[in-house]
Amino acid sequence: MTEEVKEMWTIEELVQMTEEIQTKDLEWQGKALLIQWCELIEAEEPKIALPSDDLSEAEQTEVYKEMAGARVIAMIEKANKKNPEGITLTRENWGSLPTTLRWNVQTRILNADGKENF
Repeated sequence: MTEEVKEMWTIEELVQMTEEIQTKDLEWQGKALLIQWCELIEAEEPKIALPSDDLSEAEQTEVYKEMAGARVIAMIEKANKKNPEGITLTRENWGSLPTTLRWNVQTRILNADGKENF
């Protein structure tokens, strides 16, 4: 029996991931939209407080949705600063997009490895 050899990340590779622009063609309603983003470091993460346990489940869910949206916008804006020619999504147009498209963009960016984690 042979043991599978796992490829291991180096610290240098992980650090470099925060500087690389990632792109993906996202298909929605029969057309493609090119999106770009960068991974964030801790200092770049949006600062939003976790929801209080006193909130209802629906209210807590809203806070978590806001947190995810803010994180995705920060990731998109970081890539937009590095690659202005590749801009499609911005903070200004994000709120005007169809909700299902925004959900697909968030899912793609937050699950960039393509694996569903839920």
